[in-house]
Formats: sequence, structure tokens, C-alpha cells
Amino acid sequence: MSSKVEFLENLLRKNAPLIIAYSGGVDSAYLLAVAHRALGDRMLGVIADSPSLPRQALADALSLARQIGAPVKVIRTDEMQDENYTGNPMNRCYFCKTELFQKLNALGVEGNFSAIAYGENADDMRVVRPGRQAATEFSIIAPLRDAGMTKEDIREQSRALGLPTADAPAQPCLSSRIPHGTPVTSDALEMIEKAEAFVRGLGFRIFRVRHLVGEEGRLLARVQISPDEMGRLEPLNDSLVSGLTALGYQAVEIDPAGYRSPAV
Repeated sequence: MSSKVEFLENLLRKNAPLIIAYSGGVDSAYLLAVAHRALGDRMLGVIADSPSLPRQALADALSLARQIGAPVKVIRTDEMQDENYTGNPMNRCYFCKTELFQKLNALGVEGNFSAIAYGENADDMRVVRPGRQAATEFSIIAPLRDAGMTKEDIREQSRALGLPTADAPAQPCLSSRIPHGTPVTSDALEMIEKAEAFVRGLGFRIFRVRHLVGEEGRLLARVQISPDEMGRLEPLNDSLVSGLTALGYQAVEIDPAGYRSPAV
């Protein structure tokens, strides 16, 4: 592990001054912390803010950056203005990442940064990720991946650094709760955000609220709870259903199979 960390730090130094695409998730938080340790003020974390990012996630990411001591800038991205994105095709993430990297590239040129890095890790290479194509097109580097660091490596090293994200569950963007082919709208994203905040308020930690649109625009919330937490569901079922109904869902369905990673 020490050789991986050493490789990572040397790679970061080689590409400084450096922009880190930062979301506050497990991977990018660790990358931000290591980059700050290795580069000091020769790095900048940048958070992309849009309707697909929950307000609490943004607040948590900024709080963590302050804890790390790393400089972070919030920029607005406009993927919701792109019909290629809002049409919600299978490669939706490509258009989101293209918008992000365009903005980061402009920021990098303006600030005389040498490179832009994002948090892809070695395990991510096992799955198809449309955003990787955009990263390649914009010459975005992936230091964690290139250092051979797996998700478990990153969690282990995050614990060593005392990062609260070490054991955090994955939290992909809110658009991932909408099935491909169903348009992504600001109203839907806001509804999903409120629904998941409500479920989280009931004490659940790992879950998804899938936003389904049926005939005549009828809205269905399909709730997927981690199998490890399903045992807590029965006494809270009525509260969960009534709470989501109050948010505007005409029907609420509890998925008996629960939620299993890596589906998002």
C-alpha cells in the first residue's frame, strides 16, 4: 500500500498545479486530501453544482474540504440545458461529464493549471462508465486509478487520514434515480431529493428512491433499502409510505429485493 500512496503523491506532484474534480464522495475526498498534503496551495478542488446535487451533499462536501484545509471553488454546471442529458439516454453521464470538464478546462486555462484530475479508481475499470469517454477526450487524469488504488484501498487510507467518508455509502447524482428514457427534469430531481432526505430521516443509511413515471404521468416511488437494513422497515412502513405520498407520489412500492450495489 505504501508504494501505491507514494506513486500517487509523485503523480500529483508531476501534474501540479492541479485541479481536483471534487464531489465529497469517498474517492474524490481522499484524492483532495492527498493532493492537499502533497501540493499545498498548488491545487484547487472544484465542486460542480447543479440540480442533480443534493443541497445536503454540497454542504457536507464543503464542510469536509474545510476540515481537510483544502481550497475549494463551487462552479455552476448547465447539463440541464442540454437535451442530450435531459433526454436521459444510456450514456447520460457522458454529457454530464462533458459539461463538467468543459467548465474545468476553462478554469484551468484561466488559472494556469497544468492538469485536471478526477476520482476514478482501479475498480471502476471493471464496469462501463460513459463519463470515462469524456475524461479521455479532455485529457483528464485519474491518479487513483493509475496508482492501482481500489475502492477498499481508498477506504483504508481514508480511515488512516481520519476522513468521515471512509465508510460512506456511494451517492451518485439524483438523475441516476430516474430510469433511462424518462426525461430528467428539475421538478423530478427536487422531488427525489426530498424523498431521499425523508427516508434518511427515518434512520436508513443505504437506499435509493427510484422515480418512476407511469401512465398519465402517475408518479411511483420504488424504495430500495439495503438488505442489512430491511429488518427495520416493517414498523416504519406506514410512515415511509405516508411521507412519500405527501411529497406527491401517487404510489409507493417497497422493492422486496432491496438495494444492492453497484446498481445506482
